[in-house]
Amino acid sequence: MTDRGNFGSKVGVILATAGSAVGLGNVWRFPYITGENGGAAFIVVYALCVLLLGIPCMVSEFIIGRSAQANTARAFTKMADGRPWKWIGYVSVVTGCAITCYYAIVSGWCFHYIFASFISDISTPALVEQHFTEFSQNPWEPIVWTLGLIIICHYVITRGVQKGIEKMSKIFMPLLFVLLLVIVVASCMLPGAGEGLTFLFYPDFSKLTPNAVLAAMGQSFYSLSIGMGCVCTYASYFSRQTNLMQTAVQISVLDSAVAILAGMMIFPAAFAVGIRPDAGASLVFVTLPNVFNQAFASMPVVGAVVSVSFYSLLSLAALTSLMSLHEVATAFVQEETQMTRKKAATVVTVCAMIIGSFCSLSLGDWDWLKMAGMSLFDFFDYATGQILLPLIGFFTCIFLGWFGPRDRIRGEFTNNGTYKNHALFRYYLFLIKYLCPIAIALVFMNQIGLI
Repeated sequence: MTDRGNFGSKVGVILATAGSAVGLGNVWRFPYITGENGGAAFIVVYALCVLLLGIPCMVSEFIIGRSAQANTARAFTKMADGRPWKWIGYVSVVTGCAITCYYAIVSGWCFHYIFASFISDISTPALVEQHFTEFSQNPWEPIVWTLGLIIICHYVITRGVQKGIEKMSKIFMPLLFVLLLVIVVASCMLPGAGEGLTFLFYPDFSKLTPNAVLAAMGQSFYSLSIGMGCVCTYASYFSRQTNLMQTAVQISVLDSAVAILAGMMIFPAAFAVGIRPDAGASLVFVTLPNVFNQAFASMPVVGAVVSVSFYSLLSLAALTSLMSLHEVATAFVQEETQMTRKKAATVVTVCAMIIGSFCSLSLGDWDWLKMAGMSLFDFFDYATGQILLPLIGFFTCIFLGWFGPRDRIRGEFTNNGTYKNHALFRYYLFLIKYLCPIAIALVFMNQIGLI
């Protein structure tokens, strides 16, 4: 049996798992989804979704991962006791691997923009858009950044759970918060920033639509990394003394705090220069450089510091999530083949490099790199985000709520009776049996256009 390792401290557990959840979904996706769906009213619904949907789903993956103390696929297999439910685990690993390959590309773009903020002329809207188009469609430059980022992840993963993942999380996560707070302060001090804060914190529920509610459900699921195998894998490194519900709440609070601070970073600056931050996926790489250029036009040095800090922040968020995705695949290969951690990580790294390179090339003029009429990059994004993640979450809840070994689930939830809150356990079971599956099913149907 391979030596799997464990987290060495409670702080390490929280920061590492929060680092897995805190990623581009918080700093990039959350602000533009909020901007598209009415601001503060959307955030209120999002917070409720985290409480009623995100936390129970996270606890479910914690229970499965720690119960088996094994990689995600094997954890589901052990819990399912040979029944077909074990395939949830295998699909979760495949999903995590697929996300790794295209997520590394966007992460590489973030690192590129740190240097672009110094050396590239992106001082006007036309130059900003031209730079992004030329860079993203360049056949080789994005690949170099993608491969470099995967190599950084490889180094961290080969160092092990405590010396690699936990140690880096203790450095990266506090640094992420410091950078975030620096930009929030700079943004909120701009003339006219108050309108952005009003949009963010004063709800107008007349702007709330059924689609916005479904978007909030989907964002709560996406931002907590549910269904990717990361939460389940990290839980397999938890000690038996870790309070799963308390840990899930703490991680969700940290995750949501980063998302709210990201909104405080972007909305005041955007409103200060008359730009509404509802530009969709192009927000980070096209809209925001223009926002920073205009907002700090009279203070170019401050503008340069804010721009570099922002893309450094984005890169750290991407890197912590990419580390967890890499770990999902590494743990699977290590335990299923009995390889050493370094060899397993090398297999995952090489595969991610090859597939990631093809995904990156598919964004250019390589027409043969398409699946289902989409570029390979867009296909991986659609198949994982719109199809596989909701399905994994749905069947995980159905399995634990209706078919899982009840005594074993209760034992993990209460740490074998150490935490005797029977009412909380019954509340958790009610959510994963009824509310969570229904909510996830609605999100899934909305994402594929059935409602």
